[in-house]
Amino acid sequence: MFVKSVDAIAKKYAARGGAAGADYSDGVTSTTNDWAQNTTAQADTYAAGVQAAIGRGAFAKGVQAAGTDKWKRKASGVGAQRFASGVQAAQPDYAKGVAPYIDALKNISYPKRLPKGDPANNQRSLVVQQTLHALKVSK
Repeated sequence: MFVKSVDAIAKKYAARGGAAGADYSDGVTSTTNDWAQNTTAQADTYAAGVQAAIGRGAFAKGVQAAGTDKWKRKASGVGAQRFASGVQAAQPDYAKGVAPYIDALKNISYPKRLPKGDPANNQRSLVVQQTLHALKVSK
């Protein structure tokens, strides 16, 4: 049985994958499957898979296998190239996600501010922390 070299297989992977962007987009836009419904229906499978991965230490093993050098190479190369356009594309989603937190902060009723250094002023930051945490866990 003939098996191609790793280099030949990797080159074909990159060439074919690099040319498949339009096919990928077409597949996403033309599907009749409901991604959210199908994904939600598999929540138990996801949880079981995550628990199995935790049990075998997959996260730490994966980090060790990749190593810091790969992380730096990918983050400073591909990550840096895509960062600005990704942030710009995410602006509407960011606004939608942060809006409830901004609204909550605007509507906090703070305890009276006392002189600088008074330990009771810590209650003011505690109110912020409790408000934001309650909002987060309510979602």
